Amino acid sequence: MLELNNSDIEKIKSSSHIVFFTGAGMSAESGIATFRGKDGIWTKFKPEELANFNAFIQNPHMVWEWYSYRRNIVRNAIPNPGHIAIADFQNYFPKVTVITQNIDNLHKRAGSREVFELHGNIERNYCIKCKTFYNNIGDSMELPKCKCGGLIRPDVVWFGEYLPEDQFNRSEIATSECDIFFVVGTSAVVYPAASLIYTAKHTGAFIIEINIEETEISSFANKCFIGQAGKILPQILEKVKD
Repeated sequence: MLELNNSDIEKIKSSSHIVFFTGAGMSAESGIATFRGKDGIWTKFKPEELANFNAFIQNPHMVWEWYSYRRNIVRNAIPNPGHIAIADFQNYFPKVTVITQNIDNLHKRAGSREVFELHGNIERNYCIKCKTFYNNIGDSMELPKCKCGGLIRPDVVWFGEYLPEDQFNRSEIATSECDIFFVVGTSAVVYPAASLIYTAKHTGAFIIEINIEETEISSFANKCFIGQAGKILPQILEKVKD
C-alpha cells in the first residue's frame, strides 16, 4: 500500500496549484517504450542521426518515414491510469498544470486542460519555409509538401534545437507558483527541462517523485515513491480527494 502520512495528505489537500512534470516513463506505461522497432530502416540508425534538422534536409523522406512509424505507435496508444489520474486531479484542486517532455499528446487525450509541451507534439507538423501548421496530416509514409512548396516537418524539438520559448517560460511561471510539484517518469537529467525541479524547490514547493527506480533527484525530493505512475497516482488521488 502507498505510504502517505497525515501531514503529507493534508499538505496535498490544502494545495491550490499542483504541477505534474512528466517524462518518458509515463509513455512507457502506455506501450511507447522505444522509438524504434525491430524491423525497418530506423533500426539502422541512432535516434540522434535522424532527430536533427540536418538529417531532415539531407534525407527528408527517410526522416519523415521514421516519424510516420512513431506517429502510428502513438496513435495506437491510449492514456494509462496515470494520465487519467492526473486529469482527475482537476476535479478536486483549483489549478492543475502538466509540464511534459513527452511528444505523444496522451495528457491532452486523457483530459488534462493546461499542458505545456517542452519537446513539441508529434501530431503537429509545420512547413519549414512559411511556418504554416498542419494537424491531422494522416499516416502516410510519403513526405508531404506545403502549398508554398516547402517541406513539412514534425513539430518536435530535435537535437541542437531550443525548447519552445513560450512553453518553457509558462512552465517556469507555473513551477514558481505551485504548492506541490510531482516528478513523474523522468530521470531529470535532460536540461533545461530538468532545471524546473530546482526552481520548484527554490520557490518552496513540496517535491514528490514517482519513478520505477531511484534517480539523481530522489534524495532531493521531499517524498519518493518507487513504482509505476499508473498504480501510485490513482492511490494518491483516492487518499486526498476525501
